[in-house]
Amino acid sequence: MNRNDRAIARFTMLGHATFHVYELTIPLFVVVWLDVFDVSAALLGTIVAVGYALIGVGALPSGALADRYGSKRLVVLSMLGMGGGFLLVSFATNVWLLGAALVLWGTAASLYHPAGLSLITRASQRRGTVLAYHGVAGNVGTAFGPLVAAIALTLFEWRLVAVLFVLPAILGVLAAYGLEFDETAGVDDEGPTNASGLEPAVLLERTRLLFVGSFVVVFAIAMLAGTYYRGVFTFLPDVLADLPVFDPVEIAGESFEPSQYAYAGLLLIGALGQYVGGKVSDAGSPERAIVAAFVALVVVSLLFPLATSAGLFATLAICAALGFFIYLEAPIHQALIGKYAAADSHGLSFGYTYLGVFGIGAAGASIAGVAITYGGTTLLFLVLAVFPAVGLVLAGYLAVTSGSE
Repeated sequence: MNRNDRAIARFTMLGHATFHVYELTIPLFVVVWLDVFDVSAALLGTIVAVGYALIGVGALPSGALADRYGSKRLVVLSMLGMGGGFLLVSFATNVWLLGAALVLWGTAASLYHPAGLSLITRASQRRGTVLAYHGVAGNVGTAFGPLVAAIALTLFEWRLVAVLFVLPAILGVLAAYGLEFDETAGVDDEGPTNASGLEPAVLLERTRLLFVGSFVVVFAIAMLAGTYYRGVFTFLPDVLADLPVFDPVEIAGESFEPSQYAYAGLLLIGALGQYVGGKVSDAGSPERAIVAAFVALVVVSLLFPLATSAGLFATLAICAALGFFIYLEAPIHQALIGKYAAADSHGLSFGYTYLGVFGIGAAGASIAGVAITYGGTTLLFLVLAVFPAVGLVLAGYLAVTSGSE
């Protein structure tokens, strides 16, 4: 990578890690909030869901803003807003103030992916490599954020822990301001600051132009991947906890859950998958890479119920494979979006994409819930295998048509 690419990689790694630190820390606070605010799981779950839903809903305007004003200020604003949301959480005296804090957090969080990813695809020369490092940082935040939160919540009062979690945002912003880069180095035009305005008619016309040709296929691929991702991870901790090989272990009078460590390990292996996926998309054809990724996900999904009933080593191997391949796919489809969208619409393209991934993709949780309720783990992974299978068909079409161009 050249100097500009390295600066962009560091900047987006800060933003991506910060996003995922907060995203998966919130469920650990939920356990405490149920007791503190004395509310039902249904009410609190709905309030938390609103915050998460805003990540998808806000992605579209975030993408348009990134095209108009550039990405750096939006990523910095996202980090500040996420930290501010957690600061407000610490002052919540009732569930409604808590809801307002989570709305602030979700709105700020929605700014990150369209702005950060459009910066990478629009400004970097080695976009696949930068996406690889970007993905690794996200997985590190995913694995270590909840771990730190779990330890802190056992040692300190929850409000203090919420205040302490403002620090990642502050440190991220301070580090970001020390990084300088050219936001238009990867394209030939003048970039996002000269993009069209935000008027509805202009956005409608840019949307019409965007959803012509192969971008529609890439959008569908990303949405299928998002649905699979949400379906897998919504119930995976429970699936692992129910496996006999991960029965609780008593050590020095304390009960330990091996499944939790297996889950954390799976997420860390995902960092390797992100890195390999980004490097592969740089080294060759991202169209062929996405075909291979979906083939692997179909195979892993079909083998998962069999492997988890074949002993500890087979279970660990299939968990490692799942973690690796589910995250391998992400930087590849992100590279495809950058390839099939016009440079001055990269923000808008990622806005629509993450509206699909986080918004429509959220249906994966419901689909997985129905499958596991009526058929257990076997039906769950059989149903989930349908999504990468359909994605494989679309990816094959993309690979064939790209080869004929």
